[in-house]
Amino acid sequence: QVHLVESGGGLVQAGGSLSLSCAASGSIFSINDMGWYRQAPGKQRELVAVITRGDMTNYEDSVKGRFTISRGDAENTVLLQMNSLKPEDTAVYYCKANVRTSASLRNQFQYWGQGTQVTVSS
Repeated sequence: QVHLVESGGGLVQAGGSLSLSCAASGSIFSINDMGWYRQAPGKQRELVAVITRGDMTNYEDSVKGRFTISRGDAENTVLLQMNSLKPEDTAVYYCKANVRTSASLRNQFQYWGQGTQVTVSS
């Protein structure tokens, strides 16, 4: 019912930048928060950054000062600006949203995008 689509991943050299975007669509009544997670092969998925309905942000320690999460111009869109990229940032990046749908106004549900690959070479 709710779909998240990520874009902007790719290959970049160390020290370079990438900008990711995520657009949520479907029977959305409201979104409590949207964020980005990442997962490298053989490792657990970890939080990268999240932004709440009240515009509070949180970042994983290793990306602080390098990544910025923000709301996009289009509704139900979130951006992740990634600067000073390092090889250890290489992972599949997933968008996540906690959504209240029109079909169930009393409950929030967690939705995930399909992921976008970010590869940083050295």
